[in-house]
Amino acid sequence: MNKKGFKSGFVSIIGRPNVGKSTLLNAIIGEKIVITSNKPQTTRNRIQGIHNIPDGQIIFIDTPGIHTSHSRLNKSMVDVAMSAVSGVDLLLLVVEASAPVDTGIVADVLAGVATPVVLVINKVDLLPDKRVLLDRINSWTSLHNFHEIVPVSAGTGDGVALLVDTISRYLPEGHQLFPDDILTDMPEKFIVAEMIREKVFRLTRDEVPYSTAVEVESFVERPNGVIAIAAAIILERTTQKGIVIGKQGEMLKKIGSQARHDIERLLDTRIFLELFVKVEENWSERPSKLREYGYE
Repeated sequence: MNKKGFKSGFVSIIGRPNVGKSTLLNAIIGEKIVITSNKPQTTRNRIQGIHNIPDGQIIFIDTPGIHTSHSRLNKSMVDVAMSAVSGVDLLLLVVEASAPVDTGIVADVLAGVATPVVLVINKVDLLPDKRVLLDRINSWTSLHNFHEIVPVSAGTGDGVALLVDTISRYLPEGHQLFPDDILTDMPEKFIVAEMIREKVFRLTRDEVPYSTAVEVESFVERPNGVIAIAAAIILERTTQKGIVIGKQGEMLKKIGSQARHDIERLLDTRIFLELFVKVEENWSERPSKLREYGYE
């Protein structure tokens, strides 16, 4: 039975790569459920995060960055992002405070959209002169009739509470869709794979992060409470294998150590993590592999 006055709704977070969409979602949820890095196109999937407020529940949808796509994987990522524009109660368009006003994303994404749009101007803490912010707001306002404009710093948390309050005003009355203790509806195996992939993104360079997928092959809770996880880091070329493994296996150990720390915090238990590296030539252009790894 629905509580009187209870609100619930779906809110999509959209924007260009690397504007801080995933960092913003983590800041709102209060836990790391979405991976982040300083490299663009880190997020590849549509990921839901659940945030409870007094007399309400917000289901956020984090999306890949909208960009010009060339590979089959990138095209799939953009399709995922564009599909999140419709069928929701509110859109958050996230932009960088220091970046030039992006007329393209307004024309390509927001044209004809009837859903209310809140412009979230992120990374305001990085502005050398706060007067620039007013100019940015005026420029964005001239491009689209945004229902609200909220400056935030997802990295420091400034403005995040105000953003949540703003969002709550646009939620329709509805049922609570998830229990209070659920932060995301994504399977644990998916988040574990993402946390491993994040470390590859952060610790390797050039084309290696973009050529990497991760597949959790086993996830077993032992009698002593330790969860044993075996995961494959999948690459596109044999030449990349040595980079990910590193001299005497040092890079693979570093990836595993950092991933284990995040996974143990997520699962609130000790884990035993075994990583190994496989090569699937040009997997990002092969439909069967994209489906197998959850990208189509």
